[in-house]
Amino acid sequence: MQVAILGGGINGFCCAVQIKEKWPESNVTIISDLFTPSTTGDGSAGLWGPYLMCDTPAEKVNEWSMAMHNFLKQIWLSGDSGKAGVCLIPVIRLTANEKPMDDSWRDIVYGCKNLDKSELEAYSRLHNKTFTSGLHFVTYTSEPVKLLPYLEKRFRSSGGNVITKKITDFDEFIRNSHYDVIVNCVGLGALDLVNDKLVHSIRGQVSRVKANWIYQVFLDESDDGNYIIPNVDTVVLGGTHQENDYNLNICPNDKTFIKNGCQNYFPGLKHAQHLTDWVGLRPGRKQVRLEMETTYNNKILIHNYGHGGCGVTLSWGCASEVVKLLQTTMKSKL
Repeated sequence: MQVAILGGGINGFCCAVQIKEKWPESNVTIISDLFTPSTTGDGSAGLWGPYLMCDTPAEKVNEWSMAMHNFLKQIWLSGDSGKAGVCLIPVIRLTANEKPMDDSWRDIVYGCKNLDKSELEAYSRLHNKTFTSGLHFVTYTSEPVKLLPYLEKRFRSSGGNVITKKITDFDEFIRNSHYDVIVNCVGLGALDLVNDKLVHSIRGQVSRVKANWIYQVFLDESDDGNYIIPNVDTVVLGGTHQENDYNLNICPNDKTFIKNGCQNYFPGLKHAQHLTDWVGLRPGRKQVRLEMETTYNNKILIHNYGHGGCGVTLSWGCASEVVKLLQTTMKSKL
């Protein structure tokens, strides 16, 4: 079986690893013009956490998210957690909005509990904001800047191939390639490559600082909220969620919003060493596209993109579904 994975990000490598490990005799190749550390995911903090994915069924989001949580648990319990950037970390998640936060995933994480009235009042006084609801739980971070090299090494060591190339004509590639299976994980690139007008940019800007005294994630999911997410070597301060914004330049106003907002939560951050700012364009879509079709000469085409800000959280579970689709199709052809 000849397999091509289009896309060198977290979803592409999760699919490549799972397919190659499921069918060791197969020839699996990842084709992309960008690889770590230049992918969209490389700038993210990699905190596990499903967000509402518009029309994507909640049961699928939780299924895919749980698969990733279990995968991260396996890494964390192994000797690879350090090199893969996987850490177990406590999280405080708050909101000042009237609508309660979605917590349909609470049984996946560890020790999830609602903050009581006295705890909410304490956080409100501490951060000069009226929080209406909150959660405390423990979950994983998996920094893509470390996780991607780990997955790439795992893929290459199993005999996988990596080609640096930009595919600009999708139909021509399908017609002329020798691959039996093509898995489309190009993210935002699907807007042009497969002319999917439902795909759009969700711009995210963050800052990274040196603040190794912070050991807890703080998420304010209010409309005007910020977040603070420790990684192994740095702390990620965020962030923005700007629909249909394709600006890749650092915005001074966003930088000020992030700096002032995060320092309001943790005043000690004013003493933190600023390291860098980053902008990435997440692949937004009304619904994650994970489906299979048969194309030219009976070639199998599987689409797997449109994960919004949940690329890391959904990646391993979506890759598992890609494997299931492929397995079912192969059986039907026997």
